[in-house]
Amino acid sequence: SGLTTFSVTLQKGMSTIQEEKPKLSPKQEDVQKMLACGVHLGCRTSTYHMSPYIFQRRDDGVNVINIGMTYEKIKLAARMIVAIENPADVCIVSARTYGQRAIMKFAQYTGANALTTRFTPGTFTNQIQKKFVEPRLLILTDPLSDNQPIRESSYVNIPTIAFCDTDSPLRFVDCAIPANNKSIKSIGLLYWMLAREVLRQRGAISRAEEWEVMPDLFFYREPEEKKEAEEEEAPAAAAPAAAAPAPSW
Repeated sequence: SGLTTFSVTLQKGMSTIQEEKPKLSPKQEDVQKMLACGVHLGCRTSTYHMSPYIFQRRDDGVNVINIGMTYEKIKLAARMIVAIENPADVCIVSARTYGQRAIMKFAQYTGANALTTRFTPGTFTNQIQKKFVEPRLLILTDPLSDNQPIRESSYVNIPTIAFCDTDSPLRFVDCAIPANNKSIKSIGLLYWMLAREVLRQRGAISRAEEWEVMPDLFFYREPEEKKEAEEEEAPAAAAPAAAAPAPSW
């Protein structure tokens, strides 16, 4: 199929990158995870500024993102985050529901400040309101849906990191990470890779060992799926209790 052909072509391109840039090249496991989660799949439309990140255009009109550049930009973004002395000065915003769980997990493991509720206008500019914060770095899931925080960050000169799809505008974005920001698995994997790279550069975890945290923890789960999982776990938890002998008084 066409997708298989593009996957093989991308893997050949990644092998070339590994030969040219061994320090910045991703491992084969990372490439397989990115392809499985659809990080390389963009939109049918593209902006002029995102054209350098597009690897090829499929027959059905979908733009394929160069995941080699995605990995390099994740390394660059992690270096920007590590440069901030206080991790709480890094602010993460996601207006998309799919990114809420990912930013909470990212904040949990890196110590950043996640704004999970609705972004109130004036959070970065109005000092009177209670939710006023002064971050030193801003991370966004989508420049289109998070247009209010990125506009306010330009007023107060806050550097901005954003996951940008092929149709995303790059105005006021300082570090654009080209990737699919419309898929649940893609968003979760991107934040997982960024959190892992931040911890590696801080020296919290080793590059030689695999991070024990699974990418699935960063994936958004529907409320119905959570309810079904809890209902399946309830009988299993009740079975050992029922099998235990009753105490004799």
